[in-house]
Amino acid sequence: MELFLLSNGRVAEDAPLLSYAHPQLHAMIARCGIRSAVLVPYAIIRGDHAARARELSDALGIEVRTPDTFASPVAAIEQAELIVVSGGNTWLLNQMLHELGLIVAIQRAVRERGIPYVGWSAGCNVATPSIRTTNDMPVRSSVVLPALGLFPVQINPHYLDAHVSGHMGETRDERLAEFCAVNPQESVIALREASFLHVSDNRLRYYSARGEDFKLFRHGEPVAAYHDVLALQPLVPFSCQPA
Repeated sequence: MELFLLSNGRVAEDAPLLSYAHPQLHAMIARCGIRSAVLVPYAIIRGDHAARARELSDALGIEVRTPDTFASPVAAIEQAELIVVSGGNTWLLNQMLHELGLIVAIQRAVRERGIPYVGWSAGCNVATPSIRTTNDMPVRSSVVLPALGLFPVQINPHYLDAHVSGHMGETRDERLAEFCAVNPQESVIALREASFLHVSDNRLRYYSARGEDFKLFRHGEPVAAYHDVLALQPLVPFSCQPA
């Protein structure tokens, strides 16, 4: 199984899409002999799906198509050499995956056929067991449906532990601690911007373009920051390796 679970799509507004992961993504595409990809665009609410596909084509150096260019969304996944799931609104994305019959289609593609999966932000969220640690608003439905479950631990993308002056609401740390208090058997990996987890050949690696840490939230334990992915070894079935 090959997974790229990225916190965000850009490191700056004018930066190419997924630029901070280009070395690893291009190496995977070359290694697997991939010539095309299918973009799952349903998290995008105010953007253009075709434009995002063209942008990805430029970024990845391969043809990227949207499901509407196939006989059906399921047919698109069944024919995919690479599955790319865009960021946007996680609630809408997860609901659309269920409505279009793509949950099982993507699970089979990734687990049984070995099709690589690349997801950022919302696309990262839906790769975990559920979307309960997304930062997004439930604009479409408040029902928490199961997600893809390709990765066994909850992830919080776009993690930020800065304190904004004048903000009187809960911090991200407090919200994630609340999640763990309500779900004490679960853990949350908090990924900062420009960082990602990569699963390949049953190995897990962590990358940060800025050399920053990730945080691990677990009920009853102090919040800990790590650079070393070995900290996740008790939580994942993959062999943890340095980047």
